[in-house]
Amino acid sequence: MTASTIDSIKESVSVYYGQTIKKTEDFSYNACCVADYDKSLLEKITPEVLEKRYGCGSPLPVLLEGKTVLDLGSGAGIDCFIASQLVGEKGHVIGIDMTDEQLEIANRNIAPHMKNFGYGKPNIEFKKGFIEEIPVPDSSVDVVISNCVINLSPTKDQVFAEIYRILKPGGEFYISDIVADRRVPQRLQDDEELWGECLTGAAYVDDLRRITEKAGFFDIRTVSSRFTDLVEGIRFYSRNIRGFKIELEDRCEDYGQVVIYNGTIWGHDSKFELDQNHLFHAGVPERVCKNTADMLSQSRYADHFQVSAPMSHLGLFDCSADTPASSGAPTTINLPESSGCC
Repeated sequence: MTASTIDSIKESVSVYYGQTIKKTEDFSYNACCVADYDKSLLEKITPEVLEKRYGCGSPLPVLLEGKTVLDLGSGAGIDCFIASQLVGEKGHVIGIDMTDEQLEIANRNIAPHMKNFGYGKPNIEFKKGFIEEIPVPDSSVDVVISNCVINLSPTKDQVFAEIYRILKPGGEFYISDIVADRRVPQRLQDDEELWGECLTGAAYVDDLRRITEKAGFFDIRTVSSRFTDLVEGIRFYSRNIRGFKIELEDRCEDYGQVVIYNGTIWGHDSKFELDQNHLFHAGVPERVCKNTADMLSQSRYADHFQVSAPMSHLGLFDCSADTPASSGAPTTINLPESSGCC
């Protein structure tokens, strides 16, 4: 893809979200207008920001208190203002967006939200920038979130390389985005409306795996998945995915390890779901692969799990599950064995 093509796509997206789309109801397709937010976290959000809630999920994991959270493509700021509540007054939230109109809305809503949250000073800032060139230092962020934005980037490899760069060791990305069950032909990618609607810029799910692995993220986990749209036989899905800046293997290897969830994560006292295939019940020992053990012991989740040390190598570990932990979830895209626990 040439530099001029990349610039043209960025300009088209900026115009689409700065001028064409004014509110959630302006979208023609389903991909970017269904976000499953916790209603209690919306009570203190201003009407202007609520009206511009563009997204395909709710990319807000647990245990954010006191953390630094960065939102890629923050728009009018709804996910940032929700995260502001979750990180608390001592945490910090950074929103990155390239669209002046969206940034203007986000910035003028900082003061009203700080008042609504009862904070003495802002714990949030918005910066103009591209998600392919994130304007923050290396290893400075605990959690990167993004809601239906990375599909809009023509250079997704640069986005994930940047996410890896800015995350602290053990940090996590937790992203809601659109994926496709096959590669989208160029003629559909050239349709500015379909691209702007978060569809034809979506990565084929296995290409996304390859992109994240090249950036340094192995064994990306799918937390949830739902069908959104069908365009010329291509099925598009909204997925919540998570990945860790941890040295993981590209397959699920068995080292005879066991983990026990302590039941100490607020709001998840009886069980905690890491992904569709890993649901941990408090106090119940569970056999896991080494990647899962490392995710739970080398991240901010470490204090909430007891993880046994690795023993001898026993070969591959079967991380698949007959029934996904998310009961009632729609059929997901099946990934090949090389994708690990996804």
